[in-house]
Amino acid sequence: MVKNKFVADYQINTSRKILFPYLSTASGLTEWFADDVKITEDKNYIFTYDGEDHHAKIVAMRSNLHVKFDFYNPDVEEESDHSYIEFKLEENELTQTMFLRVIDYSDSYDDEEQESIWDSLISSLKEIIGG
Repeated sequence: MVKNKFVADYQINTSRKILFPYLSTASGLTEWFADDVKITEDKNYIFTYDGEDHHAKIVAMRSNLHVKFDFYNPDVEEESDHSYIEFKLEENELTQTMFLRVIDYSDSYDDEEQESIWDSLISSLKEIIGG
């Protein structure tokens, strides 16, 4: 299947320390991103949405800066082109404005549909954190 890389920046009015747990912990991600998120004994994540499990592992993380989840199929030994989602927190030094950059590399949706999905997710996140 063809992959599409979607990148968007969202202004969020909160601090890195408040926002980052919502991007990197199972309980935080469950509140806005997925129906359920579990962490296995070997520190892999299982995201559940629409009744389907999606397995991922954190492949990069810098506390309060960014986190990257690499999705994989647990039934397949070798996969070459993994889907991933990366969240990066960036601050405009002049305006002190916080931005969340979302990078979603996954099975192809058209850009409008992908933008609509993320706009809705980020709107839910902003409601929860008050940002």
